[in-house]
Amino acid sequence: MAITRLGPNQDITAAKIAGQINFKNLIINGDMSVSQRTTSEASVNSIRYSACDRWYTNPQNIGTYTISQDTDVPSGQGFAKSYKVACTTADASPAAGDIFQIQQRIEGQMLQQIKKGTANAESLTLSFWVKSNLTTTFGVTLQDNDNSRIIGSTFTINTTNTWEKKTITFAGDTTGALDNDNANSLQLQFCLGTGSTYSGTDNTSWGAYANGKLGYGVTGNIASSTSNNFWITGVQLEADTSASDFEFLPYDVNLQRCQRYFQFMGGVASGFPMMQVYGISGSDMRTPLSFPTTMRASPTATVNGTWQTLNTANPTFDFLSPEGCCMRLDVSGGSGQTYAHPNSTDDYVTFNSEL
Repeated sequence: MAITRLGPNQDITAAKIAGQINFKNLIINGDMSVSQRTTSEASVNSIRYSACDRWYTNPQNIGTYTISQDTDVPSGQGFAKSYKVACTTADASPAAGDIFQIQQRIEGQMLQQIKKGTANAESLTLSFWVKSNLTTTFGVTLQDNDNSRIIGSTFTINTTNTWEKKTITFAGDTTGALDNDNANSLQLQFCLGTGSTYSGTDNTSWGAYANGKLGYGVTGNIASSTSNNFWITGVQLEADTSASDFEFLPYDVNLQRCQRYFQFMGGVASGFPMMQVYGISGSDMRTPLSFPTTMRASPTATVNGTWQTLNTANPTFDFLSPEGCCMRLDVSGGSGQTYAHPNSTDDYVTFNSEL
């Protein structure tokens, strides 16, 4: 008989309707289906969130890349998208302090169920699908930022340009409880290349953080040639000693989980609700805006493009909170009427509360 594990605010009926979904995966957007920012970004050579939501690209002085949401996926497994790294400028001889990582950062309050730092600490099993033209060994670590602890392992690409499923189990850590808050407590990190500073120190059991543990056992270098590519999808991290089938969430649920950290509005002609208010010429006009999903923390707003406006400059956004903000228009003269709205795909606003 199948056992259904219920998540917060779920009842048995809701769980059945959701197809037995229990939110066992600690990773958000592990199937790479959501990509709010862009589906492809070229010339990536510095730390940023790019392409697939929640995935943090961390190249430090080691090559240049195109990062994209790709349609190359393992056949017959239910995946439609993958995260692709394509090297466009090589660095075949990394300096000591160079490293390339793909990360996901997880809030402490999302991890209390793993009971880290107690005698009942849960083992965590990581599973994922991976493909590369390189037959080599890469690394993966879990880094506890609250207690400066780390554990790691390696995985080997056995066959060129062939999707392979990897499974790694990490022992539970009875030392160091994770903070029950919305800050970055745990990082899942894939290491695809490293200099000597970040390699050479055994990380195969939980212990104090050291730089040399981030790339322990890594022999591959994604930056060794501009012919190098790396794909990954189906990333699942669960509290268990073995891997279960990947838990697919409906796209709208997955999007909502991603919008807790990042929201994109606009991007099409008149795609953002037109704001039109009346008042005394020269005054500030503010219109409240509610976010479709409550965000992790008060976000940073960034306005892009040159919007269609009347008697005003581009809007700004203030009184930012996790629930919403105000869209502010400054009437510069003339009529007391003012408005602003996107005029093209390059006109949009983003709200960022990423870890």
